[in-house]
Amino acid sequence: MHSKLFKTCFLVMILFIGKATSQEVITVSTENTALVLQTDKDSSLLATYLGKKLKNTDEYAVINSLDKFKVGNDDLFNKREAYVASGSLNLMEPALSVTHSDGNKSVVLQYVNHEVKKIDDNQTLTTIVLKDERYKFQVTLFYKAYYKEDVIEQWSEIEHKEKGNVVLNKYASANLTLQGKKFFLKNHYSGWGREMLSEEQQLLHGIRTLDSKLGTRSNLLHSSSFMISINKPAGEKEGEVIAGSLEWSGNFKIDFETFDEYYLRVTAGINNFSSNYTLKSSEKFTTPRFVYTYSDEGKGRASRNLQRWARTYQLAQGSGQRQTILNNWETTYFDFNDEKLNELTKDTKKLGVDVFLLDDGWFGNKYPRNGASAGLGDWQYNKQKLKNGISSIGKEATAHGVKFGIWIEPEMVNPKSELYEKHPDWIIRQPGIKEFYMRNQLVLDLTNPSVQDFVYNTVEQLFKEVPELAFIKWDCNSLIYNAHSPFLKNQDHFYIEYVRGLNKVLERVRAKYPKTPMMLCAGGGSRVDYAALQYFTEFWPSDNTNPFDRIFMQWEYSYYFPSIAVDNHVTDMGKQPIKFKTDVAMMGKLGFDIRVNELDAKDLLYAQNAVKLYNGIKDIIWHGDQYRLQDPHDEKVASMAYVKETQEEAIVFNYYVATTFNTTIGLPIKMQGLDPKKQYRIEEINLYPETQSPIDSSKIYSGDFLMKVGFNPEANAKRTSVILRVKVVN
Repeated sequence: MHSKLFKTCFLVMILFIGKATSQEVITVSTENTALVLQTDKDSSLLATYLGKKLKNTDEYAVINSLDKFKVGNDDLFNKREAYVASGSLNLMEPALSVTHSDGNKSVVLQYVNHEVKKIDDNQTLTTIVLKDERYKFQVTLFYKAYYKEDVIEQWSEIEHKEKGNVVLNKYASANLTLQGKKFFLKNHYSGWGREMLSEEQQLLHGIRTLDSKLGTRSNLLHSSSFMISINKPAGEKEGEVIAGSLEWSGNFKIDFETFDEYYLRVTAGINNFSSNYTLKSSEKFTTPRFVYTYSDEGKGRASRNLQRWARTYQLAQGSGQRQTILNNWETTYFDFNDEKLNELTKDTKKLGVDVFLLDDGWFGNKYPRNGASAGLGDWQYNKQKLKNGISSIGKEATAHGVKFGIWIEPEMVNPKSELYEKHPDWIIRQPGIKEFYMRNQLVLDLTNPSVQDFVYNTVEQLFKEVPELAFIKWDCNSLIYNAHSPFLKNQDHFYIEYVRGLNKVLERVRAKYPKTPMMLCAGGGSRVDYAALQYFTEFWPSDNTNPFDRIFMQWEYSYYFPSIAVDNHVTDMGKQPIKFKTDVAMMGKLGFDIRVNELDAKDLLYAQNAVKLYNGIKDIIWHGDQYRLQDPHDEKVASMAYVKETQEEAIVFNYYVATTFNTTIGLPIKMQGLDPKKQYRIEEINLYPETQSPIDSSKIYSGDFLMKVGFNPEANAKRTSVILRVKVVN
């Protein structure tokens, strides 16, 4: 009797507690993914779930009850808050740390309200307000969901109404809490000429940090893009994975902290290094956006999610077209004149590409730009090299039926320049300390509105001189040493205000010239982030254009960035034949940096035919779904496919990458992304003149066969590069 009474009382108590503690459940969902947040009895906002979407949405409320963390346990400091603030009960790495106007450093954020706004059929914005009522301090969390792309953007807005100023000591964009038995981080590290090297490792105890303190070129050493595999390293087609990237062109910090055996917290945002931000009353501080996607179908699906999102919503003209280029840099370097450039415009037409791009060396008179040590900042055409000005080069290009583009590096200055002499107050440097140069240059102080005007007017003047200007290559070669702004009163704001100043300039340029293609170039892919790519149509992955190395680089970039954004040029670097070089460059936006007049007849004919072929398949490469079929790090043949959305056609690039002796035996390469019910024919394309393909293009295969059994591209030491067209048979 006593036992039955006890059980009855226990059940009543559980039901009562469940009802009493019933809290808000907020779900941010896409087609296949759900991020679930829930309040507790203390009105804290908890992160309870990030993963595959449930069919019954009512069951999201149950998830938090399964968490082994319970209030009152000894591990209270591990409360699963959605945005961790320091100085109170949570003692882990915070997203937010502040010093209030009275000197107090604690923040207790409590849920106030939330709003869900449907922007259109594909976009939803969820806004959640958190407050510390003691201090009239508020954080608003934003979650923008892209339904079809399975992508979420997250950021925060911080404000207060205290009597004095509040100092923000740390101000991350987002916290993510992941659950699993193990976590594996895929990250990327770089140096000049060796960008996007990859490593994958299990996250053990402590904090693993990816960061930058370089000021500019913030991705030079570490990338702000990453992948987290849950439970085991994910493959291309299987496993749970989160792919994320911070949309910020300056110093960043991403922390990965494991805790409680089964949890990982990811904290992403601006690097707070040397950047305490003083926030005035009623001023709003908005953090950059952190974009991420969840996939339970491996890294391939995660990549395609980000790529589709970028093409549709983030990359400048991501759903549009691009222009092929002939660049003069490796042909002439700084040594050119009107006659040489006019011949190059003719070569541009002969080759069949769209734009002739005039690179570095066209400017400076008192200090001529004949090398990297002088002239930078003096953006007047060099009268010795270009007697008729850059306008005449633009007219010559138009006369020859091609377009004209130009290189600039407007954020920088050489000490040997008129700009340096006239405006020492425009330059970032520490007073009384010896200047330190990277590539013989210093960085202009973009926190200063006058400098912002100067950079904008540099671009504006180019369009006045060359109204038909069709392309801009925007370079950035120096880091920020001896960081000090002569303009700012509060140097703690410097790194943030520099990026804000850069963005203001780019916004003005894009407002005036919204359609002009612009290449983001920074000594290679060291300024590749989605904040910058909202202004630029493409980026330069590396100054290393050796096609063998580029296969690996372009493979790694593809985890986060679409091929339409990646500039690939055929150059003299590397000893591979022109076919291999061109095939590799076709896996993105094709360009050339070669001496066209020195090509032999067959190489020239091949290049001309390749450009024509590329024009017929580029839409699939730029806008199709990308599938990494066979990894160059693991196999002797690398294989990458681009599949048309309708699944009617695919372009497959195959490269023999073995560097030691190998047999010709290899397993068939399995296709992805085809329709298993459709029939396909495989044809080799982009053949070198007078060569025959061993591929039998008369054979018909089902999509089912090609995806389950595969195909043999016949790539080997004698056929190092093979491009195949897989096309539906009507």
